[in-house]
Amino acid sequence: MKKLLLAAVLLLALAAGWSSYKEHLPPEVVKNIEQQTAGKSLGKDLLPEDTKGLLRIFNVEKEIRAKMSNPNWVKIKDIPLSMQQAIISVEDSRFYQHGTFDINGILRAILVNIQAGEVVEGGSTITQQLAKNLFLTQEQTAARKFKEGIYGILLESNFSKEEILEIYLNTIYFGSGAYGIKAAAATYFQITPDKLTMAQSTMLAGLPAAPSAYSPLVNMTVAKKRQAAVLETMVKNGFIGPQAAKDILNEQIF
Repeated sequence: MKKLLLAAVLLLALAAGWSSYKEHLPPEVVKNIEQQTAGKSLGKDLLPEDTKGLLRIFNVEKEIRAKMSNPNWVKIKDIPLSMQQAIISVEDSRFYQHGTFDINGILRAILVNIQAGEVVEGGSTITQQLAKNLFLTQEQTAARKFKEGIYGILLESNFSKEEILEIYLNTIYFGSGAYGIKAAAATYFQITPDKLTMAQSTMLAGLPAAPSAYSPLVNMTVAKKRQAAVLETMVKNGFIGPQAAKDILNEQIF
């Protein structure tokens, strides 16, 4: 049944974006697909050999479940709530209220960017970021964004919100060679994730946006400013109060 669902998603996606996506495929591949699918529905058995990479979507869940069985994987229950709230607050404050896409976030980002006269804020959700980091490159193209959406839909269809957040925190890059919350906690504070304080969590939550620039190991002054920005979002989103934010900002993290 799941294979049929995934096939349906693929067919709908290809039907919606084929005209755009084919521009990024080799001409001979496009010609091959169109010849084989003339008057037919584009299905798995009709895809030519050169496009087998598209079929990776059929193994999305299996591939990620394999990662989650790794001994070094940190379960969401072992990640402090403060860390979860901090990363949600700064990266995707409506994470639990939307699906793959957050229309409100996209519109807000557009307005902010128009006012700034440049791109200063993105509209990508945690799910979209995860899809990009796990399966795609960082290239800024329409084709990549299209595929990001497909993978994002599959993630939301196969995993709970808690699982998506768990996967995100276990795979995101925190800088200094640290991929995932376990490596980040050890690299920056020489502790396990469950021992992270609120101050340490808010410092780490600020890193994914620009790991090198915000690293406390590189420039503590800049890192503290970023931590203050994270705490400000947490106050805005109701996770903590203003006084608590001030107290946390003044705590020693090392």
